[in-house]
Order: sequence, then structure tokens, then C-alpha cells
Amino acid sequence: MKNIYKYFGLLFIFSGLVACEIDEIEPNLPPVAELPALQTGSLDFSKYVAVGASFTAGFTDGALFVAAQENSFPNILSQQFANAGGGAFVQPLTNDNLGGLLLGGNVIQGTRLFFNGAGPAGLPGDPTTEVTDKQVGPFNNMGVPGAKSFHILAPGYGSVAGVATGASNPYFARFSTSETATVLEDALAQSPTFFTVSELGGNDVLGYATSGGSGVDQTGNFDPSTYGGNDITDPNVFAQAFNGVVTALSAGGAKGLVTNVPFITDLPHFTTVPHNPVPLDGATAGAVNAAYAAYNQGLQDVLNGINAGLIPAAAAPNLDQAEVDRRQISFGAGEGNAVVILDEALSDLTGINPALVNMRQATADDLLVLPSSSFIGTLADPANPLSVNGVAIPLADRWVLTPEEQTAIRNATIAYNATIEAVASANDNVVLVDLNSVLTQAATTGYPYETYNMTTDLVFGGLVSLDGIHLTARGYALMATIFLEKLDENFGSNFIESGTFPKSNDFTTQYPPSLP
Repeated sequence: MKNIYKYFGLLFIFSGLVACEIDEIEPNLPPVAELPALQTGSLDFSKYVAVGASFTAGFTDGALFVAAQENSFPNILSQQFANAGGGAFVQPLTNDNLGGLLLGGNVIQGTRLFFNGAGPAGLPGDPTTEVTDKQVGPFNNMGVPGAKSFHILAPGYGSVAGVATGASNPYFARFSTSETATVLEDALAQSPTFFTVSELGGNDVLGYATSGGSGVDQTGNFDPSTYGGNDITDPNVFAQAFNGVVTALSAGGAKGLVTNVPFITDLPHFTTVPHNPVPLDGATAGAVNAAYAAYNQGLQDVLNGINAGLIPAAAAPNLDQAEVDRRQISFGAGEGNAVVILDEALSDLTGINPALVNMRQATADDLLVLPSSSFIGTLADPANPLSVNGVAIPLADRWVLTPEEQTAIRNATIAYNATIEAVASANDNVVLVDLNSVLTQAATTGYPYETYNMTTDLVFGGLVSLDGIHLTARGYALMATIFLEKLDENFGSNFIESGTFPKSNDFTTQYPPSLP
């Protein structure tokens, strides 16, 4: 209308005259389509309980904090369910938007990350959420960051006394009903009419992955009490736990959604740092190559010695020319030099020559974890300018996932997902949400959400938060929308058709540092 006014040079005062002009210029505007009324089919949302780990809790930007909890996917779902008779949805909120945890006044979890213009950075300040400040429920959101599948059934996992020794979980300790309660018991006590079980199994491989494969693949070990924190859970242990959780939640006729486990190595925590980030000038490259010359020749000498019968073949039974070539280390002037890493899958030659440690340069098949970006290029010895980590000093196991370690993660994930699909298929009240395919698509072409194409790019992709693992608020809103689509497809509801779903523009992708 402003352009019309300017064109005619007139100020229309009378509403009738304005209406006349509108009719002349836009005579046949189509009527706004009226959306159908919301229907819920056979669903009962009067008591919705969400069971899971960090995604369920709303963990974002490396922490749990109020704004993130309010944008957890279960809370977003509950807001849609409120339009269909859904009951109150109560969460064990933290104290503030700083994030982090205290135990007896001591910091045990740091504050959340924010984008400082260059990359993720820790928010200044001290946490105020105290684990020993017990929250009184019941709580509909039973998401426990860090929980593995078997932890959901473990008595004492919410013990305040066990937090200091690592025997229990600090997040669950804040709101468990007793020192011996299990997550599942506290969920079942609420008699849910609808439930979600999300990302259970993710943490069963995540610790192994974020530690660069420094844990143990426990496949074949059926006793989780012997596992370390970074170990991969045996698929049979996972199957028993997952089946027990879903069977118990659905036993009273409650309907629910369960998710499978994404391939976590598609997350930006593992895809952001390139394998070849090292720039060198010609002089430095020459100096480094001179330092590695003896190592390179020593590898060839060992193989030649084995082939000539001068070294027992049993000393390195798998060593061949391909491995010798693979382990040759060479740097060039300019960008794009690959870092040097330790690789325990290589033949151990230190018994023959202690200088021939298990190291090689990384390739595109290796995945460097996100924290390595701030470690590569630092000095192992501040007094020695050539002691550059990732160049003269190989990166330790915790900084990189080798192909063999990635295979262990993938095999476990495939086994977990087979169990999840079988459990869902065997229960008419349970529907599977395929988050694995969602993440795969987001990591390749992107996943559409209204006008946005959500990708896994760190900071700017929109889906994954600054820690490179957990979702943004908009990512959790997309997750809730996908859940609603599954309800519509399987239980006779029409959330999407009726417009009863979270709108993308209502959710941020980055929380400002100044959240109140």
C-alpha cells in the first residue's frame, strides 16, 4: 500500500476509499484455507513420560540449562499434546542458564558453550546448580544425560552418595526418588499413558567415540558391572535392557515412540577437524622430514631383515610392504599436511627397534575429535619450538578415531538398531522413529524443516549445537515434528495436517551468552 500511496501522491483518509483501492488492485485474493480440527485417534496424552538420555533432557552446547530444558523435544511435544488433552509436563529444571553442576560446592560440570565470533567458547561464570539440592517430583522428563541403556535399570544410579566415586549419575541424583531408585521405576510410578524412549544406546558407543576409541569394545562380555566408562556395550546387554524398558512402559497399554541410534560418527564432533590441517614453510618441512628419515628407513630395514631371515618373522608376522609404505611420514611446504597419529592397529615393532613406535600420518579415513582442534599445533615442550603436537609429536589415541575403531562403533550401532526395530515391530503400541536416516540425510544433503535445510555443519548448520553432538533448540523442534509425523502415520492423529506442530522460526540455533 505504501507504494500505491507514493504513486498517486495521495493520503487516503477514509477507510472506504482505501477498501475501494484494494479491491481495484487485488480483486481476487484466495481465501485462507481453514485447517482441519486436531484429532488424536487412539492416543491418550494425559500422562506423558519421556525416558532417555541427554537428547531427552535437552542437553545443548555441552551443558544442561533452563532454556535448553524448556526446548527439549519432550517439552516441545508436550506443548503440542496440550492441544489434545495432554496433562502437565514437569521437568527437573536446573537453576539458571549458565549450565554446569556443583557437588558439595565443587564444580564437576562446566558451563555451557557460546559462539564468540570465532568458534565455541565456555561461558564465563560459576555453576549454581547443586547436585545435593534434591528436586522433588514426580518428573515427566526422565532424560538423564550420560545414561547408557543398562543404567536405566540400575539401582543406585541416582544415588547422591555415589556421584563422587562415579558410581552414579549427578543429573539423576538431583531428582531420583531415593538412593536406590532406578530411572525406569521412577518413570513407571507415574503410570504413563504415552511414552517416548529416545536415543537409548547412543551413550553405549558415544564415550568410546569421544575418547578416540580409548575404551574397550565389550562385545562378548555380558557383565556391565565390569565395563569402563568409555567402553562399548555388548549388544546382548543392550538388547536385554532396551527390551525390558519398552516392555515395562507399554505393559499397561500405553502407546509410545522409540528411536533407533544414529551413526554418531556423522556428527560434527567427528567431522569438523580435517585430517590434514598443518601448514608448514619449506624450512620447517625440511627439518621435520630430516627428523623422520631414520624412522622411515628403520621400517624398511625391519621388513628387509624379515625377508632376508635376519629377523624372526614371528617378531612382526603381519608386517608387509603395504604397511611400511603406509607408515612413511613426509611433510611438504604449504597447506594440507596430515597430522601424525599413534595407531595401535599397526604392527608393534618396538621390540625390534624401540624407536619404531606405532605411528603414521592420518588419512581422510581417520576422524579427529573436535577438541583436537585446540591441541594440534601446541608445543609438547614449551622450550622446544619443534616439539609440535601432531607434527613432531604424534597425536595420542584419544584425539582420533581410526577406521578399525569406527568399525567397532558402527557394528555395535547396527546390532542395537536391529534390537530396537525388532522390539518395535513386535508391539502394536510402539512405533519406531528412524533418527539414523535423519542424521545421515542431514550429514549429506541436509534435512528440510519448513523453509530451512538443516545440516550437521558446526555452528551454522542449524541442527547440531556447539558441542558437536547434541541438538540446537531448532534441532529438537525438528525432532519433535518428526515424532508427530510418526504419530499421524500410525495412530490416526493429524498433528501435521492441523498445523499443530512446532514452527521452525520459534526456535533458535544459538543461545546468546546473555540469557537471563
